[in-house]
Amino acid sequence: MNPAAKDLINDTVELASLPSVVMRAMELLNNPLTSASDIGDVIAEDPALTVRLLKIVNSSFYGFPSRVDTISRAITIIGTLELTDLILGSSAIRVFNRIPNQLINMDKFWEHSLYTGIVARILARYLRAPNTERCFVMGLLHDIGSLVLYRQKPEHSRQSLQLATDQSMPLHIAEREVFGFDHCEVGAELMSAWNLPEGFTETARHHHQPSAAERYRLETASIHLADVISGMAHNNASGTGQSPALEPGSWELTGLSVDIVEPVTSEADAPVEEARAALLPNSKAA
Repeated sequence: MNPAAKDLINDTVELASLPSVVMRAMELLNNPLTSASDIGDVIAEDPALTVRLLKIVNSSFYGFPSRVDTISRAITIIGTLELTDLILGSSAIRVFNRIPNQLINMDKFWEHSLYTGIVARILARYLRAPNTERCFVMGLLHDIGSLVLYRQKPEHSRQSLQLATDQSMPLHIAEREVFGFDHCEVGAELMSAWNLPEGFTETARHHHQPSAAERYRLETASIHLADVISGMAHNNASGTGQSPALEPGSWELTGLSVDIVEPVTSEADAPVEEARAALLPNSKAA
């Protein structure tokens, strides 16, 4: 890894650690003796997190026929691993909730991130992936490296954003010219520093070039497609005003057809507002 990027990540981890409740929940998840009530007890120590999780579980994002009133009930219905991934996503995005709008349109950034996550979840269902919630969180956090750059290096970030606009250049390419590395590498290293599963690291690192992925090529390709579909749907990529470019061969990597784009976007549109209210920073309902 680029030494400057490594220093950036070390500084960031000191300032942007995941909440202790998230770390404890993830530790419990790795213990085969852990029960649903054990994780529920840990989550209950954070009332705001509990409210956010119950909002999303009771939204059209899931569409359960009856109301879910407790975290232990939510775990029983959607699964321990799935709920832990939602905890991770909900908490990680709040680590970076004070990026100035003068640098980037943060509403557009989160809109793109959320929509990418929702599309990734739908694609995971098409692919019969075992954990669709993990794919949702991978999509939600795919550009988290950008937030590290915006927070830690705002002036250099401004230069890369301007270069991308002036030269009609993909942002990650402009970042390489300005920084010597890009938000994909930074995001992957942050996730590694947070001790997240390897799938998160690889999808973040290669979401613009899924053919470069090794162990998680299918997941990376699906996050890439979700990123591209989200950009097409809203003519926007993470607040930059550019849509991500499709890497040739990505559809073939997944075995999916481009014909699913329209039904996928139609399905993704429905739960966006409720999911936004439950998960995203600065939402009036959050």
